[in-house]
Amino acid sequence: MAKENLKAKRKVKSKGGIPIVRNARKIRLKELPMFTRQVSAMLSAGMPLVQTLTAMEQQTDEKSFKAVINGIRTRVEGGSMYSEALASYPTIFDSLYISMMRAGEVGGILPDTCSRVAMFLESSNKLRAKVKSAMMYPTVVIVVSLVLSTALIMFVLPVFVGMFADFGADLPGLTQALLDFSHLLTQYWYIAGSIVAAIIYTLKYYNKTDKGEYNIDKFRLRFPIIGELVTKVAISRFASTFAQLMHSGVQIIESLEIVGLATGNRVIGDSLFAARKIIEEGQPLSTALETNPYYPRMLIHMLSAGEKTGQVEEMMDKVAEFYESEVETMLAGLTSMIEPLLMVIIGAIIGTIVVAMFLPIFKMSEIVM
Repeated sequence: MAKENLKAKRKVKSKGGIPIVRNARKIRLKELPMFTRQVSAMLSAGMPLVQTLTAMEQQTDEKSFKAVINGIRTRVEGGSMYSEALASYPTIFDSLYISMMRAGEVGGILPDTCSRVAMFLESSNKLRAKVKSAMMYPTVVIVVSLVLSTALIMFVLPVFVGMFADFGADLPGLTQALLDFSHLLTQYWYIAGSIVAAIIYTLKYYNKTDKGEYNIDKFRLRFPIIGELVTKVAISRFASTFAQLMHSGVQIIESLEIVGLATGNRVIGDSLFAARKIIEEGQPLSTALETNPYYPRMLIHMLSAGEKTGQVEEMMDKVAEFYESEVETMLAGLTSMIEPLLMVIIGAIIGTIVVAMFLPIFKMSEIVM
């Protein structure tokens, strides 16, 4: 057992005092929901926390996560609270997860909190998978069409057109234009590649700055059609995360700070940070958000009704369910709309190249004469 623990600990390295866990993203998406649900089941059955963590460590196959669980169990045995032990691994357990566990510990409802967090993680993963799946098809089609078009222009078109070069006549304008573009790509491909790489690097660097991240996220919200989807996803995350935190007993000011980081959009997140100041002055959250154009009127009305009746959590749960359904419906609609649109665009691109290749044949009689 000691030998296994030693091997497991090697899977976790430290950088600047923060343990760096291999495959952290994979663990968060695949291992964490099941881990949380199983911890909930064992605690609900009356099993002590240390014994629960020992059992989870023994049955976990992911070596990096096994090392993390071992470290958590060791800290809990040493007298740390469960939430404090989790906070030692921020690459696995984010502020939302830790805050809800802390609230569950303080309120004496840790098993229920774990169950609620597990459902939240599973729901979030399903939504993420649906968005990713919907975007996968058009992305693959666009990439394949660009590669195919580039290959036709760079390699097929010059050979095809070369057969007519001996006639000494001018090629049709469209054919000549694509041929010139082909020469440009083949002769100066490194310049084109450098330009593309520079653009990608610049956008990534700009997105890492505060102003850049804000402006890019703002552009996403305002982009036609896609902006509406991004907004609904952000509102769904806001409502579901806020509801879970409130259910767990986290104070509203702390909840808004955590939710602001969990929405996935800087513009929405900053508006929630700003809302804290208004709430500290005694105003309700619905008042703090009602002037922001990115929050739908239905959300404001539901939130206001919840504040008046003391059922904010329940109202936010309903809002989250509604917008998750809206996202699913919109994704289905976008997919059905994108497919024929992509076919038309790809057909137009490939058709233009094919026409350019066959135009010399159509004008063969003129060239020969």
